[in-house]
Amino acid sequence: MNPQSDLTHLLAFDTSTEFMNVVLKTPLGQWVTEEAGGARASARLIPAIKGLMTEAGCAWEDLDAIAFGRGPGAFTGLRTACSVAQGLAFGADKPVLALDTLMAVAQNALFVLNTPGAALDTPTFVWVAMDARMDEIYAGHYRCEGGRWQTLVEPHLTSPEALNNLWEANAPAVVAGSALVTFEQRLQLGPTTLRVPQALPRADALVPLAEQAWELGELVDASQALPLYVRNKVAQTTAERAAAKAAAPQGSA
Repeated sequence: MNPQSDLTHLLAFDTSTEFMNVVLKTPLGQWVTEEAGGARASARLIPAIKGLMTEAGCAWEDLDAIAFGRGPGAFTGLRTACSVAQGLAFGADKPVLALDTLMAVAQNALFVLNTPGAALDTPTFVWVAMDARMDEIYAGHYRCEGGRWQTLVEPHLTSPEALNNLWEANAPAVVAGSALVTFEQRLQLGPTTLRVPQALPRADALVPLAEQAWELGELVDASQALPLYVRNKVAQTTAERAAAKAAAPQGSA
């Protein structure tokens, strides 16, 4: 699909983490809901969306596209966001933009650092490391230049030790995400690396990523809007949890 006009009316949301982020963009401004997600997201997402639509005076037929965070992230959260995006898109006959959740974390990190990348002459490189539970990390590597993002290392599931091996030869300029807290004692970062542990796929990050995807013609039919799962298993056995705890260094999370 190729867009025929500017993206003026956008609904975007992400429920891949413990937070639920929803944003509605219209020519009159942006309306945002950011609240606790997790298990609550499945019950709260649609009411939050309807509330923003009502507050903004925006009708479903006004929307140009519906964007959602496709992951990686929590299994239930990804399933919630995808099913809501598909249902709304089918009902309103609108295209869908499936956004890389880790790229949204990278975008938010640049906002936190006050270097959004829109006018930078040199590229900014951001590694994202989000706590994936089960002693693992969702990781990806991204480059931003002139406000445009490029994926250098696709989102994948990894361990703190494997990330350390990747970073040993080339120390990252910026690392963002919750794994910086969870694995603080196990991730080996040098003094020059900027750390943004509070970065999340927030509403302020979803809009520019959706605009980029729109410009690149990355719209899909609702039936083709799928979550990104990078883990086959969603739970550990008791023995696996015990083994992971025994293998973790003393005092680590």
